[in-house]
Amino acid sequence: MSIKFVNDMVKLKRETGSLSAKRQGNPGFGKLTPYADWIRSKVEEKGEITLDELVALLANEKQMTVHRSSVGRLLHRLGLTHKKRSASA
Repeated sequence: MSIKFVNDMVKLKRETGSLSAKRQGNPGFGKLTPYADWIRSKVEEKGEITLDELVALLANEKQMTVHRSSVGRLLHRLGLTHKKRSASA
């Protein structure tokens, strides 16, 4: 163990009262969060809408540039994801 690590642990214990690891990652608020209701309404209105169509709508109607994976993560958090059936099924 390094001296810095020990000093960091002492500081963490002093500040939080615990040595538990801090939460990592995004706390759940991204640039799409304010538009969650708008996106939900578009999905309900259009039925089966693709991520690319949602990205285009955000660009045209909200002047927002966003990657399709960001829209996909928001849809997942909102519980709006689904698997499409293949043509053979």
